[in-house]
Amino acid sequence: MFETEQKNIENKIYQYCHEQGWPEPAIQWNWIPFSGHWGISTSFFQLAAQEAKSGKRVIVNQRAQEIAKSLADYLGGSEGFERIEAVNGYLNLYYSTSEFAWRVVNEVLAKGKSFGRKEALNQRVMVEFSQPNTHKAFHVGHLRNVILGDAVSNILDFAGFEVIRANYYGDIGLHVIKWLWNYLKFHNGEKPSGDMVRWLGDIYAEADRRFESDPAVQEEVRALFGRWDRRDPDIVALWEQSRAWSLEAFDQVYRTLGVRFDRVYFESEVEESGKELISDLIKKGIARDERPDGAVIVPLDEIFGTKEKYRVLVVLRSDGTSLYATKDLPLAIKKFEEYKLDYSIYVIDVRQSLYMQQIFKTLELMGYSWAKNCYHLAYEIVNLPGNVTMSSRDGTVVLLEDLIREAVARALMVVQQKNPELPQATKESIARAVALGAIKYSMLARDNTKIVTFDWNSALDFNGQAAPYIQYAFVRANSILKKAGESIPACVQASYDLSQAEIELIELISRFPNEVQRSAKEYRPLYLATLAYEIARSFNDFYNQCPVLQAEEPIRSFRIRLVAAARQVIGNCLGVLGIIAPDVM
Repeated sequence: MFETEQKNIENKIYQYCHEQGWPEPAIQWNWIPFSGHWGISTSFFQLAAQEAKSGKRVIVNQRAQEIAKSLADYLGGSEGFERIEAVNGYLNLYYSTSEFAWRVVNEVLAKGKSFGRKEALNQRVMVEFSQPNTHKAFHVGHLRNVILGDAVSNILDFAGFEVIRANYYGDIGLHVIKWLWNYLKFHNGEKPSGDMVRWLGDIYAEADRRFESDPAVQEEVRALFGRWDRRDPDIVALWEQSRAWSLEAFDQVYRTLGVRFDRVYFESEVEESGKELISDLIKKGIARDERPDGAVIVPLDEIFGTKEKYRVLVVLRSDGTSLYATKDLPLAIKKFEEYKLDYSIYVIDVRQSLYMQQIFKTLELMGYSWAKNCYHLAYEIVNLPGNVTMSSRDGTVVLLEDLIREAVARALMVVQQKNPELPQATKESIARAVALGAIKYSMLARDNTKIVTFDWNSALDFNGQAAPYIQYAFVRANSILKKAGESIPACVQASYDLSQAEIELIELISRFPNEVQRSAKEYRPLYLATLAYEIARSFNDFYNQCPVLQAEEPIRSFRIRLVAAARQVIGNCLGVLGIIAPDVM
């Protein structure tokens, strides 16, 4: 917003330093912590240290302050800045409050949905997330992965990256064979019911209970596994049909959540190439074949000379059957070959942290320099109230549709209280947006390294740090603009003393572009989730303290523009997080 003025200041600093015979300083601007005034700062300790190294007898801290003071005197009265001062070796430049406010509001309204979006970086990143196993239920335990992966993908896209959203289905393995066995034994010929996710999950849970409690069942399942390995046509046909049912069920879930994927991978497509790759690793001496008594392993600690850091990665069972690593190694290679990636991010449970390190270090041993650009974005589990971890094997499962259904019912009650005159279909649509927003925000507003215990009162709080509160601030801004009954006023200077509520709101709005970049750099939607709440809270303070439609001109016009800017940034914030901002509530 102040690029021209900032560049002029930099040129003046370079010119002054040259005239004084000083080395050219390395200028790095940082925002001064906000305390009612906006400003930027740079230090001169490095320049003072250069003088000391050249033989001059100077005390670095004292000399840095002398340089900053002489520059402050030289630059005093520069256009665009209200005051310039030297403090402890730092040169602080403060913008004019009214000018800064005017420019922030103008830029938001000029850029609209693109405010905060960075130009293309020409860097390609793949975010692999969700990764459900077919033939199982999609429950709340899976939800955090999907919501986190989708939000990180949105943020990276907004930050200028070309993002490929990938899913990786576990469509083979013991869990699938157990499901097929149970279907053939007890459900043969059945077609999925209307609630396909529940139907698939019930058959799996039933199969798992029988498998765990009856050795005879285990023998039958192993026999069926043998038929699968021999590619028995009847078993393959049932696998293909049941997998298609699973994929259709998962697609329903993703449509509900508003999540899309650009590339879908399957374990079945990399299993055979994985076994070939393991044979190659044995030949190259990277993997050690300890069969028949043991498995095929990569002794990472032994190779890297570390102790209990990477341990041993098992890449193939003693009987020659595949493991996750058998498939994850070729999949990583396939990704980079297909898309020429710059970065590859894996959104995977924190309990797989050691395993992901092992995969990346093995890829490094294989000679892939891009292995250092693979990143495990770990997240903690989701608990039910009472700290019961979600599982598809026991009765603690809460299916996503059940969660959404209850959230919608609860949200609908509030919408009916706030807007009873709305058509029922509109109320239900709003309630669904509020419900999904509440669920998503509760997962994103907590650091992904912390356990989430889902709580209805917190998730659907219209008065606290929750999506409904933020959505309602958006709706409130919308209502003010609608009552204004006119298009947003033309560009208006803030030619009056701004109130503290206005200044704080403008400050928070101005942070959005930087918070997008920070969230992208650290893969942490938490920062934007927090900012969205802070803007909503600040907007409500502004709403309660600053008359808008009743104010005199030009205050009225500027405040209408400020309301529009706040609405835009709240909408942008929620949009990047994957949350809908309804027009009414």
